[in-house]
Amino acid sequence: MSRRILFIGAGALLLGLGLLGAYLLSRAVPYQETVEHGPAPEVRANPYLAAEHFLRQQGLPVQRADGLEVLPTLPSAGQTLLLLGDRQRMSPRQTEHLLAWAAKGGHLLFVAERLWDEDQGQSGDLLLDSLGIQQYQSDDLDEAAADTDIETPPAEAAEPDEATTAYPELTQLYLENEEAPAYFGFDTDFHLYDANNRAHAWANSGAATHLLQLYHGDGLISVLSDSWIWQNERIAEHDNAWLLWYLSQDSAVTLLYRAERDDLFSLLLRHFPEALAALALLIGLLLWSVGMRQGPLQMPASLSRRQLQEHLRGSADFLLRRSGQQPLLQGLQQDIQRRARHRHPGFERLGVAEQWQVLGRLTRLPSSAISQAMRPLPKQRLAAADFTRQVAHLQTLRNAL
Repeated sequence: MSRRILFIGAGALLLGLGLLGAYLLSRAVPYQETVEHGPAPEVRANPYLAAEHFLRQQGLPVQRADGLEVLPTLPSAGQTLLLLGDRQRMSPRQTEHLLAWAAKGGHLLFVAERLWDEDQGQSGDLLLDSLGIQQYQSDDLDEAAADTDIETPPAEAAEPDEATTAYPELTQLYLENEEAPAYFGFDTDFHLYDANNRAHAWANSGAATHLLQLYHGDGLISVLSDSWIWQNERIAEHDNAWLLWYLSQDSAVTLLYRAERDDLFSLLLRHFPEALAALALLIGLLLWSVGMRQGPLQMPASLSRRQLQEHLRGSADFLLRRSGQQPLLQGLQQDIQRRARHRHPGFERLGVAEQWQVLGRLTRLPSSAISQAMRPLPKQRLAAADFTRQVAHLQTLRNAL
């Protein structure tokens, strides 16, 4: 009977669980959720990856270079070199090679990196200074214009549209046979000025110039105030992508991300970080082993244990180190002679042989012991054992008086 009740209870429990599951399934609503993992690693590593893909979609051959080492093998004619990397450590010789490459028919495009310094008469940007192009802060444009007579081309009228409402924040480029300009999102904090009046084309925002083009020999040079408009997150805004195609059309494109040569430590850090970490750990362990204390730490002596014997021994050690053996031995001999004078008046007037005979009678020591103790001291330093033996002879003779 109990087993039957157990089966019935288990069946009822399973039935209840089944009904509960069916109810929950009927109430469940499926949905989709998109989890954003951010940009892919190759996108984070290359801020101009979207620009590369865009140019390839336009049918242009695109290659990427990491340094100016590619310049000797790069043809000038029919080639556009986008110099987008940092140029702070670029040498004057590299600058000459770049300008010579452009003069042979290449198109060099680079970004102005430094502001013009009126006091020094240069910016420190070798490419800008070589071409006579100066970069200013837009906030200081009025003052710079008053000092150097900077003139910015006026913007032509354009049909009102969504982009025009953002003007003067957007940069405009006017083309022939076009009714409306193209618009780009350059940073309006910077302004380019052509001091030598060589530019034949430019693009302006409300009060600043952000793109200059000038002929250089048989080639062409384009100078930008910034290249952020072509980075992954901004290239799709306004006409930024179109400007990249316009400046590189009908040519092969080389994107150069690094214009300076790395030093040895930077190369080692980039290619052998594990080896550098192991070397640093090895040096640390070596310094630790050299600086490690040998043996237990010796505690300072307690003041209560200092005795007269220790003071005497310490004083004798000090005198031995400071004065040497001769003064100590001579002091003992003089003390023996002083005691002998007390016991035998006129001792100091006797000869050496008579003095030794008197000492023999007074101390009842053999003549060999007396001669060993009172003989003249050698000039050279005695060995430790000989010095101890000589002191013992003198103390024996002195104590016998």
